[in-house]
Amino acid sequence: MADHGFTTPFATARTAALAAALAATIGLAAASWVVAVWQMQGMDMGVATRLGSFASFIAVWVVMMAAMMLPGATPAVLRRAEASGGVRAVPLFIGSYLAVWALAGAAVYALYRPHGSVAAGVVVIAGGVYEFTPLKRHFRRRCRESLRSGFQFGLCCAGSSIGLMAMLVALGVMSVTWMSVIAVLVLAKKLLPAKTAIDLPLALAIAGLGVLIVITPSLVPGLSPPM
Repeated sequence: MADHGFTTPFATARTAALAAALAATIGLAAASWVVAVWQMQGMDMGVATRLGSFASFIAVWVVMMAAMMLPGATPAVLRRAEASGGVRAVPLFIGSYLAVWALAGAAVYALYRPHGSVAAGVVVIAGGVYEFTPLKRHFRRRCRESLRSGFQFGLCCAGSSIGLMAMLVALGVMSVTWMSVIAVLVLAKKLLPAKTAIDLPLALAIAGLGVLIVITPSLVPGLSPPM
């Protein structure tokens, strides 16, 4: 009984800290969705999308990544808040996590060029093939572990999601529709356990979409600039 008075306030404070971390993460993701959709209006030209200046692209890209990636990163944020005993470590964890995606955005900007449907289809096929690889499974497993650094967690998640993100860039880097589709797939990969019965058909479907784009791109909406 002597310890009960100390245990209850401690448990209450811990619960409050985790609730605050959860609310902050989901709230930031929701706000990022609103801002990203607003920023991307009129920018989607399918495979012919141009990125504009580096500063404007990175500003949009980081908001996109916050919207797409933070929901799936919530368990890691909560683990970090629990390990640190509060929410003070959460901003640094999230900030360094998003820094990885900012670096990925810089790489996208350096490598990206407007392209055709064949190139887009080949990238999508490669994204589907990547889902089968041991490297993908390694990074996906690492995303579920307790990592002290948001930067380290970001590197693992980037390694896990690189195939899906390449799909987004190839199909329409400023497409809200493709952004939403890829966000759902990333979230499912982050939160659902790895099961061959789910992962195999999904990887085959991604590769099949790539083949369809190469053979009959007109069947896939949003690839060409709107008339």
